[in-house]
Order: sequence, then C-alpha cells, then structure tokens
Amino acid sequence: MEPVSRIVKEHVPNYLSNLPVPNSIGGWFRLGVKDWLSMIPLFAVVGGASYATYRLFRPKSPVNPDIKKTDAKVVDSFNIEDLGDKAAFCRCWRSSKFPYCDGAHGKYNKTHGDNVGPLIINKKK
Repeated sequence: MEPVSRIVKEHVPNYLSNLPVPNSIGGWFRLGVKDWLSMIPLFAVVGGASYATYRLFRPKSPVNPDIKKTDAKVVDSFNIEDLGDKAAFCRCWRSSKFPYCDGAHGKYNKTHGDNVGPLIINKKK
C-alpha cells in the first residue's frame, strides 16, 4: 500500500506542477511537441473519467420506443396456417405496421449503424 500512497502524495503533485499549462489561450498554440507529449497522461485520465461519467449517467433508450407501452409485455400470436405464403415480422420495433415489417429498419440502421432486418417466414412448397 505504501507505493500507492507515495504515487498519490508525491509523484502526482510533482507531475501536475511541472505541466506546461499556458496562462492564455494563445499560449496553447505556442506549445512544442515535447510539451504536448508530457500532457498526454493528463488528457487520457480526464478523457477516461469523462467517458466513464457519461456512460454512468447517459439516458437509457428503450428498445421499444412506443408499441403497446400500456401492456406489461408485448406478445403477438399467429396461427402458422393463416400467414399465407410469406410473412415478414419486424425486429427493430420501429414499424408502423408492427408486428409486421414495413421497412423502417432501413432508416434505423443508417441512423444507428446497425444491421437489423425482418424475420421472414416462408411456407414450404
């Protein structure tokens, strides 16, 4: 435990006090390569802490945005004989014809960088 205590009490304050932080905005543009390299660990720690905080407090987006939100669970049941030759079911939860697919996954995939598509059921011939 003593090495950790020594790092926190001695090395970190020494590191921070020796950083070439300028007094003005224009000073940032006059920093040399060596100065920027000496600040990489600081930027990494601040960036990592910022990202961890964002991940902890970011708003959670539900998978189902607005389909049957009053129900405890969305369940749709179909008789396989009534589906006809082919049926396409939505898996992205964005279809206006839910539970059937209307192609809304195309826009969703472009926006979110995803690759979700419909569940297609074909009748055996």
